[in-house]
Amino acid sequence: MAKVEHDLTDEQWFALMEAWGGCAYCGGDGAGLQKDCMLPISRGGRYTLTNVVPACASCNASKCNTEVTVWLRRKRMDEAGFLVRQAEVARGIFGPAAS
Repeated sequence: MAKVEHDLTDEQWFALMEAWGGCAYCGGDGAGLQKDCMLPISRGGRYTLTNVVPACASCNASKCNTEVTVWLRRKRMDEAGFLVRQAEVARGIFGPAAS
């Protein structure tokens, strides 16, 4: 596998955790959040500000290497709500031009 460039900084990770306020998927509290790639690394994703969300261990393990919208549908979670919130978080971190 070719070397993949990951550019998520610690500052960006902390900003993501603060913006989400818990697990991006289930809303669980912020204890032990993990970096989850919405598009998994095994499918071409990278650890970048636009591809990473904080996830609890349970959601991260359940999602595994599934693309986020496919997993949300399979789990019957609020896909539209997640995508709207993800856009809001992006706007909050990047500013209005991010959406």
